[in-house]
Amino acid sequence: MTCEEFLKRLRHGLSGMTPAAIDDILSDYSAHFDAAHDEGRSDAEVATALGDPSRIARELKLEAGVRRWQEGRTPSSALTAVIGVLGLGALDILVLAPVLLPMIGVIFGLYVALIGVFVAGGAVSIAGPFSGFPGGILTAVFGGLGLMAAAIAGSALLTIVTTLLVNALIWFGRLHYQVIKPAISAS
Repeated sequence: MTCEEFLKRLRHGLSGMTPAAIDDILSDYSAHFDAAHDEGRSDAEVATALGDPSRIARELKLEAGVRRWQEGRTPSSALTAVIGVLGLGALDILVLAPVLLPMIGVIFGLYVALIGVFVAGGAVSIAGPFSGFPGGILTAVFGGLGLMAAAIAGSALLTIVTTLLVNALIWFGRLHYQVIKPAISAS
């Protein structure tokens, strides 16, 4: 594989990252080839030593996603990290999908239910005093506020659990990378 072919495959694999990050990565790998040429090594030797450019791109995307997650724990950065982990290999998708998809469904369903409890609490607080709520006006207001508080507390706990799951998935991705890296280097 020539330097141009390697860099072209690497660029293709890095699609979705910022152009500045792609340019930095490509210039680093181009420097590897330039340094090897100065030592008298061929493009094929350098490409073999560096490894599969598609695999390198997936690993770099994982690291970028993990960095983004660590800098700011937002839903989009969590999604980036999860996609980076899943991008490491098709086998991972086959292993993780049966576990992740139900978990994502349950978490989403719980968030929707908690939103429903919050809205119901607001409705009880507002409409309860006017509709003859059992226990009187104060029971309706405080009961509704209690439902709203319970929904907020539940959402906070669910967010903590979601954060822990994303961290566990990132840990899995890094562990996977550390286990597979020696096998890639040997081939």
